[in-house]
Amino acid sequence: MYLVWPSLKFCPIYFQNMLEGLLIHKPDEPIEYMISHLKQDNDHVPRICILGPPASGKTTIGWILEGFPENRDQAWMLQSAGITPRHVVVLYAPDTVLIERNLGKRIDPSTKEVYHTTFDWPSDPLVQQRLVEAEGISEQETAKHLLEYHRNFPRVFQIYQQILKSINADQPCADVFSQALTYVQTWRRSAAPFTPRILFCGPPGSGKSLQAALIAQKYSIVNICCGQLLKEAVADKTKLGELINGGFYRLNRLDCMTDGWVLHGFPKDLDQAEQMERAGIIPNRIFFLNLPSESVMERLAQRMIDPVTGERYHAMYKPAPLPDVQARLTQNPKDTEENIRICLETYYRHAGNLEEFYGDAFYINADQDPYVVFEYIESCIVKPLPHKS
Repeated sequence: MYLVWPSLKFCPIYFQNMLEGLLIHKPDEPIEYMISHLKQDNDHVPRICILGPPASGKTTIGWILEGFPENRDQAWMLQSAGITPRHVVVLYAPDTVLIERNLGKRIDPSTKEVYHTTFDWPSDPLVQQRLVEAEGISEQETAKHLLEYHRNFPRVFQIYQQILKSINADQPCADVFSQALTYVQTWRRSAAPFTPRILFCGPPGSGKSLQAALIAQKYSIVNICCGQLLKEAVADKTKLGELINGGFYRLNRLDCMTDGWVLHGFPKDLDQAEQMERAGIIPNRIFFLNLPSESVMERLAQRMIDPVTGERYHAMYKPAPLPDVQARLTQNPKDTEENIRICLETYYRHAGNLEEFYGDAFYINADQDPYVVFEYIESCIVKPLPHKS
C-alpha cells in the first residue's frame, strides 16, 4: 500500500527528505514522525493513497512509501492526526494473476533494482546474470500475504469509500496509470465555495441548532452538536476530558475533513477554544447569534412537550391544537426560568473572552425570522473573510 501526499512532481524530493530525517533522527515513534512530516504545508496539494494487494502494480504507476495504512487501525490513526487523503486508488486483480506476477520478480543485488521475467527484463546481459529471486515471493508466501490483505481491506474500504476509485490492475501499465491519473486530477468538492468549517456561538435559544441544521442540509456538510455528544457521553459515563478529545477526533473524521463541518454548543469558554486551536481544529467562519435575554426567556420558558406523542409545542408560536392535549403538556426541567437564567449567566460570563478570541467573527441579530438569519449567514459564507483593522 502506498501513501502519497504532495504534488507528484515533488514526490521524490519530499519523501527523500522524510526518509533522510528518519535515518538521521531515528525517532522512537517513526509513524508519529511520519504523520508530523505529512502535516507540514500540504493543505493545497494532492493527498493520494494507492492501495492494493501484493503484485498489483502499486510501485509501477509511480508513487512511493509502501506499507501504510495496512488496516483500519492505521487508517484511523491517520485520521485522528488530521491526515486524510483526498483520493484513494485501489488496484485489484485475480489472485492467480497476482501470484504469477510475484513469482516473476527478480532483484539486482548490486543496485537493489527490481525486475520481472515477463514485464521488465533488463537488456544488459551482465545484469541478467546477477539477478536473484526476491525473498518472500513463493506461491505459498504470496497466498499468505493475499489472505491477510483480503482480511484487512474491507475495513479500510469502509473508511475511504467516499473517495475511493477501484481500477483493474490486470491490464497494461499505461492504461492503469492513465485511469489513476484521471481520477486523482479530479477535485471532489461540496456545494460550498470552500471546505466549510463553521462555528455557531450564542446564548441558549438563539437558534444555533436550527441554523446548523439548515447549513448542513444546504451544503451537505457534517452537523456536530456538542449537546448530543454530551448526552451520549453521560450515557456512557465518559469523562469531560475524554468527551472533548472525542469531539476533536470526530472533527478529524474523513467526512468532516472532506465535506466540511458546522459545530455548535462548543467551545463554551476561552480554555476550550484554545484547546480546539491547539488540536488544529480551526473554524474558517464564526458566527455569534445575539438574542436579548427577554427573548431567550420567551422562546425557552414557554416550550412544552406532549408526553404521549412526543410532539413539541410552544405557548406563543405553536400552541397545542386541542384542550386535552394542552392539559397533558409537560415542561422540560431545563426550561424553567431559574435554569434559563443560570445558563444565560454562564454564557455571558465567557462570551466576551470568546468574542475577543474569535476576532474575525460575524455578529447576527437572532431576534428575527430564522430564514432571514439563514440568508445572512449564507451571504457571509460566500463572501471573503473579514480582515482585522
